[in-house]
Amino acid sequence: MSNPKDLLPETISKTKSSFYRRLLVAFLIDEKVNTVPSIMAHTQMPRRTAQDTITALNELDIVCEFIGAKKDGGYEIQDWGAINKKWLRDNIQSIKDALGYEC
Repeated sequence: MSNPKDLLPETISKTKSSFYRRLLVAFLIDEKVNTVPSIMAHTQMPRRTAQDTITALNELDIVCEFIGAKKDGGYEIQDWGAINKKWLRDNIQSIKDALGYEC
C-alpha cells in the first residue's frame, strides 16, 4: 500500500478516499468514538456519510457490530479482517491529512 503522507485531499482518487474514510471510521470506533453523533462531531461528516461508512466496513472484512441499547450503545470492531491495525495506528494522521479531516 502506498504511503499516504505525500497525498493531498484533492489528489487522491474516489476509491482511495473511500478506503481511507472507512479506515478512519474503524479507527475512531476502536478508540471509543463509537456512535454516529460522535463520529460526526470528530470528523464533520454528514450523518448519512457516517452511517454509510459504518455499513461499508464489512466490504473490507471488518466486522463491526452495534452493542447495547440504541439510546446508550455504540459500535465495536469485532474483527479487523486483513487490516493491519498497527499500520493504521502508525499512519492515522496521514490518512486524516489525505482526507482533509482535522479530527
